[in-house]
Amino acid sequence: MGASIIVKRARRSAGISAGRRTGKARRHFRLRKKVVGTAARPRLVVNRSSRHLFVQVVDDSKGITLASASTFKLDASSGDKTAQAKQIGAQLAEAAKAAGVTQVVFDRGGATYTGRIAAFADAAREAGLEF
Repeated sequence: MGASIIVKRARRSAGISAGRRTGKARRHFRLRKKVVGTAARPRLVVNRSSRHLFVQVVDDSKGITLASASTFKLDASSGDKTAQAKQIGAQLAEAAKAAGVTQVVFDRGGATYTGRIAAFADAAREAGLEF
Protein backbone atom coordinates (compact mmCIF):
# COMPACT_ATOMS: atom_id res chain seq x y z
CA MET A 1 0.00 0.00 0.00
CA GLY A 2 1.44 3.34 -1.03
CA ALA A 3 2.31 6.12 1.38
CA SER A 4 -0.31 8.46 -0.08
CA ILE A 5 -3.09 5.94 0.60
CA ILE A 6 -1.94 5.56 4.19
CA VAL A 7 -1.97 9.34 4.67
CA LYS A 8 -5.45 9.59 3.15
CA ARG A 9 -6.84 6.86 5.41
CA ALA A 10 -5.18 8.28 8.49
CA ARG A 11 -6.28 11.85 7.79
CA ARG A 12 -9.86 11.34 8.94
CA SER A 13 -9.28 10.83 12.65
CA ALA A 14 -8.83 13.85 14.89
CA GLY A 15 -7.26 14.62 18.23
CA ILE A 16 -3.59 13.93 17.52
CA SER A 17 -1.04 15.44 15.18
CA ALA A 18 -0.85 14.35 11.56
CA GLY A 19 2.64 12.88 11.98
CA ARG A 20 1.65 10.64 14.88
CA ARG A 21 -1.56 9.62 13.11
CA THR A 22 0.17 8.63 9.87
CA GLY A 23 2.98 6.88 11.78
CA LYS A 24 0.46 4.75 13.64
CA ALA A 25 -1.37 3.98 10.39
CA ARG A 26 1.89 2.89 8.74
CA ARG A 27 2.78 0.62 11.66
CA HIS A 28 -0.72 -0.87 11.63
CA PHE A 29 -0.74 -1.58 7.87
CA ARG A 30 2.77 -3.06 8.07
CA LEU A 31 1.69 -5.28 10.95
CA ARG A 32 -1.53 -6.42 9.26
CA LYS A 33 0.45 -7.70 6.26
CA LYS A 34 1.96 -10.35 8.53
CA VAL A 35 -0.71 -11.02 11.17
CA VAL A 36 -3.73 -13.06 10.08
CA GLY A 37 -6.09 -14.93 12.38
CA THR A 38 -7.16 -18.46 11.50
CA ALA A 39 -9.55 -20.90 13.12
CA ALA A 40 -6.61 -22.59 14.89
CA ARG A 41 -4.99 -19.31 16.01
CA PRO A 42 -7.38 -16.35 15.94
CA ARG A 43 -6.15 -12.78 16.02
CA LEU A 44 -6.16 -10.88 19.32
CA VAL A 45 -6.92 -7.27 18.32
CA VAL A 46 -6.13 -4.39 20.68
CA ASN A 47 -7.55 -0.91 20.12
CA ARG A 48 -6.31 1.74 22.56
CA SER A 49 -7.98 5.11 22.82
CA SER A 50 -6.92 7.88 25.17
CA ARG A 51 -9.41 6.70 27.78
CA HIS A 52 -10.31 3.06 27.08
CA LEU A 53 -8.89 -0.24 25.86
CA PHE A 54 -10.97 -2.46 23.56
CA VAL A 55 -9.87 -6.04 22.76
CA GLN A 56 -11.33 -8.80 20.59
CA VAL A 57 -10.43 -12.32 19.54
CA VAL A 58 -11.26 -12.52 15.81
CA ASP A 59 -11.31 -15.43 13.37
CA ASP A 60 -10.40 -13.71 10.09
CA SER A 61 -11.25 -16.72 7.91
CA LYS A 62 -14.91 -16.54 8.97
CA GLY A 63 -14.97 -12.87 9.88
CA ILE A 64 -16.45 -13.38 13.35
CA THR A 65 -15.57 -12.19 16.84
CA LEU A 66 -15.12 -15.08 19.26
CA ALA A 67 -14.60 -13.09 22.48
CA SER A 68 -14.31 -9.45 23.48
CA ALA A 69 -13.71 -7.20 26.49
CA SER A 70 -13.23 -3.51 27.18
CA THR A 71 -12.51 -1.06 29.96
CA PHE A 72 -15.65 0.79 28.88
CA LYS A 73 -17.69 -1.55 31.10
CA LEU A 74 -15.45 -1.17 34.17
CA ASP A 75 -15.97 1.31 37.00
CA ALA A 76 -13.66 4.30 37.22
CA SER A 77 -12.92 3.24 40.79
CA SER A 78 -11.19 0.04 39.64
CA GLY A 79 -7.76 1.66 39.53
CA ASP A 80 -5.69 3.51 36.98
CA LYS A 81 -5.63 2.67 33.27
CA THR A 82 -2.82 0.11 33.64
CA ALA A 83 -4.68 -1.73 36.41
CA GLN A 84 -7.81 -1.74 34.26
CA ALA A 85 -5.80 -3.17 31.35
CA LYS A 86 -4.65 -6.02 33.60
CA GLN A 87 -8.25 -6.75 34.59
CA ILE A 88 -9.30 -6.79 30.94
CA GLY A 89 -6.45 -9.19 30.12
CA ALA A 90 -7.72 -11.69 32.68
CA GLN A 91 -11.35 -11.24 31.57
CA LEU A 92 -10.52 -11.75 27.91
CA ALA A 93 -8.46 -14.86 28.63
CA GLU A 94 -11.40 -16.40 30.50
CA ALA A 95 -13.83 -15.49 27.69
CA ALA A 96 -11.45 -16.93 25.09
CA LYS A 97 -11.08 -20.17 27.04
CA ALA A 98 -14.88 -20.40 27.22
CA ALA A 99 -14.95 -20.04 23.43
CA GLY A 100 -12.35 -22.82 23.09
CA VAL A 101 -9.37 -20.61 22.20
CA THR A 102 -6.00 -21.09 23.88
CA GLN A 103 -3.56 -19.82 21.22
CA VAL A 104 -3.83 -16.43 19.53
CA VAL A 105 -1.82 -14.13 17.26
CA PHE A 106 -1.27 -10.72 18.89
CA ASP A 107 -2.27 -7.65 16.85
CA ARG A 108 -1.32 -4.52 18.78
CA GLY A 109 -2.94 -2.32 16.14
CA GLY A 110 0.05 -0.07 15.48
CA ALA A 111 0.42 0.91 19.14
CA THR A 112 3.80 0.49 20.77
CA TYR A 113 4.26 -2.45 23.14
CA THR A 114 4.53 -0.44 26.35
CA GLY A 115 2.27 0.69 29.16
CA ARG A 116 -1.32 -0.49 28.91
CA ILE A 117 -0.67 -2.74 25.91
CA ALA A 118 2.14 -4.60 27.69
CA ALA A 119 0.14 -4.82 30.94
CA PHE A 120 -2.81 -6.29 29.07
CA ALA A 121 -0.64 -8.81 27.21
CA ASP A 122 1.15 -9.94 30.38
CA ALA A 123 -2.15 -10.41 32.23
CA ALA A 124 -3.62 -12.40 29.33
CA ARG A 125 -0.53 -14.64 29.24
CA GLU A 126 -0.71 -15.21 33.00
CA ALA A 127 -4.39 -16.13 32.67
CA GLY A 128 -3.56 -18.85 30.13
CA LEU A 129 -3.54 -17.41 26.60
CA GLU A 130 -0.53 -18.35 24.45
CA PHE A 131 0.88 -15.84 21.95
